[in-house]
Amino acid sequence: MTTTPATPNTPAEPPLVSVIIPNYNYARTLRLCLESVRAQTYPNIEVIVVDDRSTDDSVAIAHEYGADVTVTPENIGAPAARNLGAERAGGEVLFFLDSDVALAPDAVAGAAALLTGDPSVGGVCGTYDAEPLIRDSLVEEVRSLQLYAWIHGGQGDISTVYTALFAVRRDVWEEVGGFDPALRHSENADYGHRLSARYRIVLTEAVHGRHDHDDTLRVLISKMFHRARMHMPLYLRRPDFSGGPSNGLRGWATLAALGAVLTAPLAALAGLWALLLPVLLVVLSVVFDGGMYRMVLRRKGLWFCGYFTAVWFLVNVTVALAVFAGLAQWLLSARFRHTYDAPLAAPARSA
Repeated sequence: MTTTPATPNTPAEPPLVSVIIPNYNYARTLRLCLESVRAQTYPNIEVIVVDDRSTDDSVAIAHEYGADVTVTPENIGAPAARNLGAERAGGEVLFFLDSDVALAPDAVAGAAALLTGDPSVGGVCGTYDAEPLIRDSLVEEVRSLQLYAWIHGGQGDISTVYTALFAVRRDVWEEVGGFDPALRHSENADYGHRLSARYRIVLTEAVHGRHDHDDTLRVLISKMFHRARMHMPLYLRRPDFSGGPSNGLRGWATLAALGAVLTAPLAALAGLWALLLPVLLVVLSVVFDGGMYRMVLRRKGLWFCGYFTAVWFLVNVTVALAVFAGLAQWLLSARFRHTYDAPLAAPARSA
């Protein structure tokens, strides 16, 4: 009897991952971003850069690295740029990466493994490293360490998404729809709200990278105010939403900081003893988020920890004011109350 030699099993090609990079005037970091994508251990990647009418050298840099480049007809904002990139993408996995982030070499592989290994997982978010991509100021170091502490400490199932490092399966994207282009400050919350109603969203350090954070106090405070205010309709609807009132002690830290500012004038009216109350509230604001401050102290020492505490106290006061501004707007504006009501239709996939 003649025996036919067995044909060796050929391993299936891993699914194509489309790395989608929205960009606006980030030539300074885009090169580092694209270099990190080129260095990925995952073997099957396409790179799509959607340039939102940059006035710097971004487009030339994207072409230099062989990316599929689309230039928008006008400035449309990051959410719409991400949607446009998804329309052009051919991958089974869409990996959204901001142009001011440089990935760790195994980040795409980590995201693809999670998304293809468990059908209940619809989205994967990555964490930021403790060190910024480009160190420009002490404020940037503060922001970098704060985000590292908060995001790294929140690993597991979440209900929001971090769009700077976010991967989603193509079939899930088509089911849930794209980002709301009208929400430039809170599209992540809106998308997480819709996605988490149907699938798990996993935050994991298996996907991580370095981020070029805001480097001035003015920009940081402005961004924190607008984001906190815009999130209020969703927090009021879903108290368990990631980053909202469910972060109990962290929320109290914010309120304690504002309380310290509001009670400090009592000293002028009631004597120095009245300073005990604002001092106590400042201490409580630190204690309520003590893990973050201890991490900063271990990494950076006493002097920097003092600077960090002062900056983050100002941010906490700003966020508390934003919460009350959002509450007032929620009471007075029906349109604001319904910001997150209308789900988007699923995006059409380009031919």
